[in-house]
Amino acid sequence: MNKIFEEVKALCQAAGAAAPALALTDSETRNRILLQMADTLLGEQTKILAANAQDLKSAEKNGVPAVMFDRLRLTPERIAAIADAIRALTKLPDPLCGQKTFTRPTGITVTEKKVPLGVVAIIYEARPNVTADAAALCVKSGNAVVLRGGKEAIESNRALVTALKQALIAEGLDPNAIGLIESTDRESANALMQMRGLVDVLIPRGGKGLIRSCVDNAKVPVIETGAGNCHVYIDKAADLDMALAVTVNAKCQRPSVCNAAETLLLHRDIAAEFLPRFYAATREWRLELHGDEATRAILPEALPATEEDYATEYNDYIMAVKVLESVEEAVAHIARYTTKHSECIITADREAADYFLGMVDAAAVYHNASTRFTDGGEFGLGAEIGISTQKLHARGPMGLTALTTVKYVVTGNGAVRK
Repeated sequence: MNKIFEEVKALCQAAGAAAPALALTDSETRNRILLQMADTLLGEQTKILAANAQDLKSAEKNGVPAVMFDRLRLTPERIAAIADAIRALTKLPDPLCGQKTFTRPTGITVTEKKVPLGVVAIIYEARPNVTADAAALCVKSGNAVVLRGGKEAIESNRALVTALKQALIAEGLDPNAIGLIESTDRESANALMQMRGLVDVLIPRGGKGLIRSCVDNAKVPVIETGAGNCHVYIDKAADLDMALAVTVNAKCQRPSVCNAAETLLLHRDIAAEFLPRFYAATREWRLELHGDEATRAILPEALPATEEDYATEYNDYIMAVKVLESVEEAVAHIARYTTKHSECIITADREAADYFLGMVDAAAVYHNASTRFTDGGEFGLGAEIGISTQKLHARGPMGLTALTTVKYVVTGNGAVRK
């Protein structure tokens, strides 16, 4: 075995050894750890920002795109927001509390208990906030975590994990319950995917290529997350002022995230009125539109759209546009191109809305609201560990309960099966 594989294996083994003690802690202890984590992040802010500055300098030198640069950047305000999100987790119910007990005629008593998944591995890109969010969610749910972030954020991640581990040490727990793979070589990600028996679940967070690589190559269970080719369909019965506000927010508020809209679909009856208004409203972001022939007949500034445009998650100020004849055609278009993340209809027609909401297969479907709400915090789940676009074992924003499973504790008095 090569050196990187052995290093990843040792880190996973250490996390596995640390996991049982964390799983057995009570809710008060885990909440104390979270509060200490938040305080330590603020106390170590100078070191964290200095490390982040190194990452930003390297990113600029290497020509990292502006949208990724924004994801990578930490500021005092962003660190404060991360600390607030961690503190907010302490206000949420303990996901390990609550159990069901029932007695069978055979004389056995069965108790269904909530328990942590065990060792959660996360492969993600240049988003240092994920480091803190994931660690906090795993601590709250009693799981150990092994983190493998992108090379662009390695210095930030080292500083964050060093700070977060202090909270575990303060409570007398093994700091290896939060592990960071420091190798940013692709081989380290591949090694983590092979840790069958040492990793209980792998959650990839990033672009389509990263997620597909994990799904195709991992030997450990994978929860498919993140890829968001999200659509907004503006129906002929839409309030166009509402449609403008929602669509601009869905696309332009933060285009680099997975719940940002990537394709705008419009009913033919309102396209000529809406498109020029939308184009004017997005000029401050210099939004680049790629449209079909009907779109370009109304808006000559739009570039010709290709088949690839409708299948692309841009994560940038670029949007595909298509003019359609009906809500049924919109649903068919979405079915062809969706990544099953978040899809929206804007309409005052209840029948059209019900058809869309019922027929579209996605983790989150919206009526007259921005797709940007697909988020653990916005759904009241606390910080999220990812947004699942599959149907097993979790779907949509994955909060605390998604990081648990059940254990059946069975007692008897010499009971045997007949």
